[in-house]
Amino acid sequence: MAGYTKRRLSGAALGKVAERFKALSEPMRLRLLYALMDGEKTVSELVVETGGVQANVSKHLSVLLDAGILGRRKQGTSSYYRITDESIFELCDLVCGSIHDRLAAELEELGATPRS
Repeated sequence: MAGYTKRRLSGAALGKVAERFKALSEPMRLRLLYALMDGEKTVSELVVETGGVQANVSKHLSVLLDAGILGRRKQGTSSYYRITDESIFELCDLVCGSIHDRLAAELEELGATPRS
């Protein structure tokens, strides 16, 4: 594979990789990341943008915070969340691009024209 560097990872390192993917494996967490891609937001703003329930949104933000993907700053009574691990942008772009390409190929096989 062009551009790929194979790394030797210990069992502990592989565990950390698995933890990172586990943190990203929930659709609500992906919605939260998508909402935060254009800058920091409060829990209230994220509830509105994702259509979630405040307690559920807070729980998922906590998981992403613990995973080191998000950062939080407090201002008065509000907490502002932001993406601190910029590799998330590349990862989302890579995965979304791969899914788009695969679906386009499947549509082509069926004789349909994909929309961009």
